Formats: sequence, structure tokens, C-alpha cells
Amino acid sequence: QHFDESHQAMANEEQASQCVPCNDMLQLKFPTAEKNANKVVRLEKQHNAVMLNNNFVQPGKIPIGDNFWQQSLSQHVTSFQLPVDPDQDYKATNFKLGSMQRPHMRAFHCAWCSFFCAFFMWFAIAPLTPEIQISVGLSENEIWVTNIVSVTGCLISRFILGPLCDKYGARIPMSAILVIVAIPTALTGLVNSFSGLIALRFFIGFAGSGFVMCQFWTTSMFSKELVGTLNSLAAGWGNLGGGMAQVVMGSLLFPLFRDVFYGDKEFKDASNCAWRTIFVVPAVIAFTVGILIIRNSDDLPEGNITELKKMGRIVNVSAKASFREGSVNMNSWLLAIQYGACFGVELTMNNAAASYFVKEFKLSIETASAIASLFGFMNVFARGLGGYASDRFNSIFGFRGRILIHMVLLILEGICIFCFATTKDLWAAIIFLTIFSVFVQAAEGTTYGIVPYVCSGSAGTVAGIVGAGGPAGAVVFGFGFLFISNTQHAYFLMGGFVIVAAMLSFFLNIRRHGGLLIRPKDSCSATITVNGAEESTLVVPVPRNPLESTSMKASLPTVQEGSEDAPLDIVERLPDDLSEDVEGLELPEYQKTELGDKRS
Repeated sequence: QHFDESHQAMANEEQASQCVPCNDMLQLKFPTAEKNANKVVRLEKQHNAVMLNNNFVQPGKIPIGDNFWQQSLSQHVTSFQLPVDPDQDYKATNFKLGSMQRPHMRAFHCAWCSFFCAFFMWFAIAPLTPEIQISVGLSENEIWVTNIVSVTGCLISRFILGPLCDKYGARIPMSAILVIVAIPTALTGLVNSFSGLIALRFFIGFAGSGFVMCQFWTTSMFSKELVGTLNSLAAGWGNLGGGMAQVVMGSLLFPLFRDVFYGDKEFKDASNCAWRTIFVVPAVIAFTVGILIIRNSDDLPEGNITELKKMGRIVNVSAKASFREGSVNMNSWLLAIQYGACFGVELTMNNAAASYFVKEFKLSIETASAIASLFGFMNVFARGLGGYASDRFNSIFGFRGRILIHMVLLILEGICIFCFATTKDLWAAIIFLTIFSVFVQAAEGTTYGIVPYVCSGSAGTVAGIVGAGGPAGAVVFGFGFLFISNTQHAYFLMGGFVIVAAMLSFFLNIRRHGGLLIRPKDSCSATITVNGAEESTLVVPVPRNPLESTSMKASLPTVQEGSEDAPLDIVERLPDDLSEDVEGLELPEYQKTELGDKRS
């Protein structure tokens, strides 16, 4: 009967081509096993039947012995290329940057590559704004308005896509953004008016939401011990797309098309034709990447969310409920302000740096674009350095160390902004720009070293809210540059905002982790005294039934009441007064403590 039920369960999934019982072995052959060889085999006992999830099966023999179910209620046989933590949903506890193996490292590389393409599209227009301004006949203020509209599109899309990641994962939203935004990017060359440029830049700004999916993706694949480093590496390499756009669009493609493909035209006409043509290049690349990632990556270590929902492995998440849970957490909004003080500064500099060097130091577009790209190129290591510092300070000082290094980097960033704005020497400006960029991007890395701890049940929503703080900050700074006639004073406004935002670190208070000035609240715990010693593990006899005569060893996890990290099935089964339940077990050798109305 045991094997018959197993066979029927798999037949219902239409995966098993053969199921043959032989002694203590259950031999399984699956037609699609080879392509799933890097995924996990999950065995579960449900109603005395062996259930094998249809997408996580390897070929071979699986022993079903007398001690099989006594070892645990759920047995996991993995073939991951990285060590994983089953208690964190098989998130990797290590990483290999040179690997493309599924699911963990494939997802990591897909996350940063797709984010890179999204950012490249978003900032492709930035180095060419002086040329567009001349061709379309726009004023400087109108250019700043289009910059503000662009980051507004990013802000709105980040709010929307955060909860959608909680519901659908990162893979599908990321692919959709790349494919959809590629269309207005390719049409940029058709712009002939201020209103047309505003419309295009608003929709192209949606590409900036790729950051939310990038961070959600890496958070879903790697353990909390690594999340600062991996989040910042993926985001930093993705942000590099903004710097590469400065060089590729402004210093390579534009002069190439102008001097080679349109070299037979007048210089003014050649320049006009060149900038109107080259936007097709990033659009085609982004569209292609969007198609590839949807077919060659995974949402979670165990597979794709839609398939896991069908198998009942994960519950269906309401985007509305996720947004509500993440938005009522005050830490989300404090971190959003601080992220506006670092990533908002980066967005502003990506849009303004090339024009600043053209006007202040009378440089050509090609030279100014190359210098401005230095700001983005620091993403190669600076953001990852911030995430690594966050993880290191966490290991030395506890969670308080993450907040401390985060605040210090923001203060140093603010000081560097004042230094950059006051220098009038070209080489000094380049040096300060480089140092300033390192602190900006390191602060971004430390921000997302904190974010995964804020509300694990709504990780996408929190990532979206905090991520939206970046473009929101850029909008504030954009209005400063728009309405303050003295550019130096606009930089002073930005630097002052950053230092004030750094002080908000004192108000961060993460549940179960505390803050700089606030100690973490002690978790309620249930301890049982056994032979004079306190134990947190209780051996509970399981009632006998005709099919089993084993004992179950149950660990009582220490959790807070109502904690989102608590195993819901355990919390819901336990009565409010656990002491009554302990008395019912009739174990006189166990002395219990008074638990009151706490649950553990």
C-alpha cells in the first residue's frame, strides 16, 4: 500500500515513467531527471506515502529503510554546487564568483547582468544631453526637468515592483522590465520636442527598478551571513552600467557613428544622426538579455515560484498584504531616506557630472563623459567593499556594527561633496570625484547589508521602499540644481542632506537586533530543567499507531510571539499555556518553568 500510494502520487504529477519496488529500495526513473541534476531531491512523508516533488528529482535509487523516517520528518538529499543552509530555505552559505552553476551562482550572475543592462539603458541618454539640447532646442532647465521625470519613473516603479517580487519572485519582473523598457529606449532617436523627451525618459526610468529585483534575487539565494557582500557585489556591478553608459555612448558609439557611419555629412548633421541612431544598440542587448534570463535561471534555490506553488511547497503571497507589512515598519522609511542620501547622489552625479565638466572646465563631450564615468566605475569594487565591511563589522560588533559603519560612510560622503564643490582645479576635482564616489557606493552597500533584517516576510516590499528612496533623493537634489542658480550652493545642499541623513542611524531599531542606542529585546524562551540542567530540547513520545512505533525528537525553537521567523505550523499547534501541555505528557522526571501567556 505504501508503494502504491507513492506511485499514484507521482503518476498524478505525470513525471514518473517507472516505479518499481524492490526490497527496501524504491527505484525511480524520470524522463527529465538529467536536466534537473543540479537541483534538490526532497522526500516528504505525507499520509504514509513518499512524495517526490516533480521538479527536484535525480535518477538513481533512494533507500527506504527501517530507520529512514526516524532520522527526521523530512529528508533532503542535495546536489547543490555550494554549501547550503536548510534552515534558511537552502540559501548558499558560500559563493564562487567564477561559477555559473544553477541555482545560486546562476541567479547571482543573472541578477547583476540584467541590472547592468537596465542601468545602461537608463543612463544611455545622460552623456548625450548636451547634443540633444542643441538638436531639439532645449534650455538647461528643461534638461533638468527631464532628469527629474526620469528618476520619478524609477521611484514609482520601485514601489510597485517590490511587492510583486514577494508574489512572483525576481526573475519574471526583471525580464519584463528589460523587454518593455527596450522599446522606448530604441525610439529615443525619434524625439523632436520637450514633451516627447519627457514621455520617453519617464518610461525609460522604469529600468531603474531593476535594482529591486537584483537585491531580492540575491537575498533569496544567499544566507544572511553573506547577504551584505553578495547584495553589494551584485548591485555594484549592476550600477556599473551607469558608468559604462557614459563611456560607451558618449566616448565610443557617438564619435564612431558620427565620424565613420555619417562621416560624409556635415559635422552638425552627422552629430544629429549619430545620437539618434545609437540608442538602438542598448535596446537590442537589453531585450535579448530579458529573454535569456527568463529561460535560464531560477527564482529560488528550490526552483521557480509558480511551480513551487503548484506543489504546495510555498504559500501564495498577497502583494497587498506584503506591502502593508513592509510599509508600516518605520525602519523601511529611515533607510529609504539614507539611501536617498547615497544612491540619490549617485543618480544626480550620473545625470549631471558630464555637463558639469563641460561647463565648469570647458571640456569636450568625449572627455567630460570619460571623466564622469569614473564615478560609475568605482562600482567595480566600492559597493562590494561596503557590503563586505558591513558583514565584517557584524561579525565583530554584532548587528550594531552594521549600523555604525553605515553611519560613518555617510558622514565621510557628505564631507567629500563639500570638497568636490569648492575645488576649481580640474585634477583636484577628478581626485575628489573618485574618493567621493567610493564613499557613496560603499554607503549603498552598507544600506543593503541592513535591509534583509528589517522584515523577512516582506523582503521585496522593504527592498522596494528603500530602493525608491534613491530616486526620491535624486528628485530632491534635481530640484535643488533646477532652482538654485549657483551650482556650488546646490552641491552644498546635497552634502548637508547627506550628513543629516547619517544622523538618522541613531533611530534605527531592527526587531530582535536592536540599534546603536537600543539593545535588542530578549526573545522569550521555554526552558525545561532536566536533572538540574536547563535544556531547550525535549524528547516527546509519539502515540503509537499500527504503522509506526518510533519516537519523534522535537526541538523547541526560541522565537518571539508573533515572529515572522517562527514556524507557523508549530506556533499554531501550541496552546497559549504550554505548561498544561507539558503536564499532559505525564513526564514526572521533567520539571517545567512557568511560561505565562508566552509561546515558544
